[in-house]
Amino acid sequence: MEPTHTPPRRACDTDREHTAARLRDAVGEGRLTLAEADERITAAYTAVHHHDLAALTADLPTPPPPPAVPARRRPPLLPVLGVLLVVAWIASPLPFPWPLLLIALLVHRARRRHTPRHDPITPAA
Repeated sequence: MEPTHTPPRRACDTDREHTAARLRDAVGEGRLTLAEADERITAAYTAVHHHDLAALTADLPTPPPPPAVPARRRPPLLPVLGVLLVVAWIASPLPFPWPLLLIALLVHRARRRHTPRHDPITPAA
């Protein structure tokens, strides 16, 4: 049986730009001279396949992963909404304290959300 031969993957413009950027970074780090970088960048823009691009950066260290972006924290909804409802109740001409019902509902939902739920025990097979 003959071994199957997979054709090499063709490189796209984004791949070429990424390789050229890595080569420019290597010049900035002092890993390549300007002449070496110019030669390799020219070869990167004329490369056809991925293995051609990989050969240009094979002797360079892999770049570190980008830093993780911290998640944005939102202000707590319950205290902010509670303050707004109390201010609306004080400014309201209504005699019934209707915002208290909304505050009670929100407190109840918040407590229910934070209580741990027990998973049902699955019978052994």
